[in-house]
Formats: sequence, structure tokens, C-alpha cells
Amino acid sequence: MAKRPEFYYDPKTGYYRKRLKLRDGTYKDVRARSKEELRKKLYDLETAQRMGIVLDDKTTVAELATQWYNNRKDKWSYSRKSDYVNAINVHICPYIGGMLVKEVKPEHCQMVLSKMAHLSNSMQSKTVTTLKQIFECAEENGLIFRSPCGKLKAAGARSKEKTPLTSEQSKALLEATKGTRAYLFIMLGLYAGLRREEICGLRWTDVDLTSEPPRLTVNNAVRFEGTKGVFPSPLKTPAAHRTIPLPAVLAAALAEEKKRTKSLFVVPSASGENATPQTVKNLMKIVDRRRNSNIVSMDGEVKHPHPNGKEVKRILDFRITPHQLRHTYITTLCQSGMDIKKIQYLAGHSDIKMTLNVYSHVVNNRPDELIEAVERAFV
Repeated sequence: MAKRPEFYYDPKTGYYRKRLKLRDGTYKDVRARSKEELRKKLYDLETAQRMGIVLDDKTTVAELATQWYNNRKDKWSYSRKSDYVNAINVHICPYIGGMLVKEVKPEHCQMVLSKMAHLSNSMQSKTVTTLKQIFECAEENGLIFRSPCGKLKAAGARSKEKTPLTSEQSKALLEATKGTRAYLFIMLGLYAGLRREEICGLRWTDVDLTSEPPRLTVNNAVRFEGTKGVFPSPLKTPAAHRTIPLPAVLAAALAEEKKRTKSLFVVPSASGENATPQTVKNLMKIVDRRRNSNIVSMDGEVKHPHPNGKEVKRILDFRITPHQLRHTYITTLCQSGMDIKKIQYLAGHSDIKMTLNVYSHVVNNRPDELIEAVERAFV
């Protein structure tokens, strides 16, 4: 009597298949392109059943999304978890959460996106990524033969291109904020390129002003959770851990601040503890109060009353964001002609593609750098 084969092979689809009996007495067909892949799927399914994770033909999208999220959330950052929770609870489950996983078609996934037509490309992309990962999980666990969102693409308006500050704007910003609590925050963005969470988590033990050259090391960050600033928190990626040489102007500003402060943090909250989201908002309000208005004093200087009764010169004609400071730093490095790998390191980018995708338009593309090649082209 011929021995029964380990797996059934369907030449029409090119898939191997194995029927597995579940604990509830029902059967599930598990498919894969290779025997090795199928053995892994079967092992994962049997392990999941032993752990009480039941995924079968009666599993709904909401149930699968819950299992998928709970089994992976420990390795994600707070912001990544927030993105997934928002996508699942706000954009996916209200429309297809009650459907059986096996019944979801590409048009159902497209319908989810159609409900987001008024939202940005970034928001839609996060939902598409979440959908694809959930249904990839379903495919791997043998719930479906093929994901219904394989060709799903986000639409929506793309974010406006980030605009760095000009050298004149940077000088005006520093002049307007010198002597305020916002000054050092702005300096660390403009001259070290730190992310706002990295600035908030920077301690004086991370700053070495006696070395040659002076330097700081990014060791920790503050994680923003609602109104809280959680310290210490892991950096965004391993590449974010870096040592940055300090320009003389920043080293001098840090040295002055170190003489005055009693806080362990370089840019602390008003109480001296690590900064919070409200701290950053307050620092940005200091900048915003220095923007131009129609209030002009008798001597012609543009001024505006400060909440504490002081008068503040309003000499800025532009708004800024914390990320714009970092963007200006990286753009300045690119325009200097610095090697792109060095820029990647100083920026703390884990992938050089990130550096190139955002900043390639300023790397060796200035007219004075391009004119020689253009002239040769038209000889």
C-alpha cells in the first residue's frame, strides 16, 4: 500500500496543502508555496491553539486585529502603537470589524479607504499598512488563501515639502529668543539636529564640553504620552544613538547655561524635571510671541505685552516647528558638501535611503555645482 504523501500538491495553483483538525473538531486547510513554509505554518497554528489563540473560519476581522496587535505590541514604540490602535479602532473595525476574515474582498478594503478620502496621504498610508499586516497574518495562519489588500494604495493629499530656515531667519530667531528658556532648545535643533524628544531627554552627563572638539551623545529620549513626558525612554532607532561634535557657538551657549542651572536636564521643565509636551508648547509660545503684529510703540518698535507684564519685541515674520530646526541642520550639512554617510550618522537615520529621499534635492544640486555638467551637455 502506497504511503500517503505528507502534503497535497495542487499543480494548478502551485501550492502545497495540508488539512489540520482543530480543537473544536472542525478542519482547516493550510497552504504554502513550499513544504518548508507549510511546515512552519502548521507549527505556528498548532502552537497558537495550545496557547488558547483560536483562529479559524469563524474569526472576525476585529478578533484577528486584536490577536495580531496584542502579540506584537511589546516590540513597538509608543507612537507606533498609537498609529495601529487609531487605524484599527477608528478606520478599520467600524466598517469591516464584524466581517469574517475569509469573507473580506478587495472591494471591502477599498471601501475602508474611501471613508478616509478627506484625510491626508500619511493617515491613509498608516491604515493601509495596518490592513496589509493584519491580512498577511491571516494568510500566514491559513485563514485565507490570498490577502485582499495586496494592491491597496493610499491616496489623499501628501504633506507639504519641509522648508528649512534661511540663514537670515536662523539669525533672527536666535536674536529674538536669546535670554529666554527657548534659546537653548532652538540652538540644539539648529546646531546639533536633535529631535524634540532627544532634546527633552538630554542630560548634562551626556554633554562633554572639555573634550576637543566639545560633543554631546544622544543616549535617551523623552516619550510623549498625552500630556506626560516619560523618561528615560528608548531612542527612536539604534542609529539615533550617536555622538555629535558641537559648533563653537553651541558649545559656548551650553557652557553659559551649565553655570546657571541646577537641573540634571539641559532643557528642563519649569520645575527642573524632564520636559513634557507642555514644556515644548510653552517654548514654542515664547517664539510665537515674537512674531510681528500691528502693535507698534511710539518709537516705532514692534512690541507686544508679555503675560508677566514685560514688553517683547516682535521681530519675526515666520513661524517655526521643532522639526523645522532639525530639518534646517541637516539641510545645512547637505549644502556644505559633506559626505552623505556622515550626514546619515549625524542625523541619526537608520537607513541612508531616508537621508537621500528627503535631502537629495540639496545634495550637489546647487546651480554653481551643476553649471559645469550643463555646459558640457550643450557643447
